[in-house]
Amino acid sequence: MYTLVTIADVVQINPSDFNKPSERAIEDWINTKYADKVIHEVGLCVGFHSLLSASEGLIGNGTGIVHVNVDFRLVVFRPFKGEIIRGTISSSNDEGIHMSMGFFEDVIAPRGLLFSPSTPEADESGTVWVWRANENEFWFDRTEKCLMRVEQEVWQDLSPQMKKLDEDFDLESRDIYGMRPAPFRLNVSMGLTGLGPDLWWLGEDAAVAEEAAEAPENLEGTNGVEAAT
Repeated sequence: MYTLVTIADVVQINPSDFNKPSERAIEDWINTKYADKVIHEVGLCVGFHSLLSASEGLIGNGTGIVHVNVDFRLVVFRPFKGEIIRGTISSSNDEGIHMSMGFFEDVIAPRGLLFSPSTPEADESGTVWVWRANENEFWFDRTEKCLMRVEQEVWQDLSPQMKKLDEDFDLESRDIYGMRPAPFRLNVSMGLTGLGPDLWWLGEDAAVAEEAAEAPENLEGTNGVEAAT
């Protein structure tokens, strides 16, 4: 799910950061530029991992900004094809189910990758998919936690340069899943035994117990997740 990638870049350290140790100033600059950003056909950058090398700094004429050539590693989110990941159903429409992983929202289970036969049904909250098997109904209810299998990566270059190449390109437009264009999206399947809502396979009591065990506030000796410093 997570990989390390090596990047080369020119770090710019402002005079206001001269009070920091050099490595800390470089790390802060890298995290500001890359964290929570998608690099095309690389993945979603989670954060800085390690500094491999750094050149001597060169001071810019008239600005005081120090330029440093660096090689470093980033932690990147990019699940491999066939990997089983966990997410929560956030919404549905007639074309499929929109999943959320909390930190990554661009996950789709298209209608053709659900258990067959599955059909969309309308209720008071919108569209809900239902799998009917052996006279039983299994519902893909909103907010249900699910296991899903990665089937395809979908990349789209949303850089300003690419936007200028197409005068009709509109960042506000929606695709058939009701989603805005995303630089990186995962298409997943929920059509194999063990996939889909936990409730189907574990039973209600077991699913609730598993969710409670995973909650940070219920872990002994912790009070939730602390921010990195």
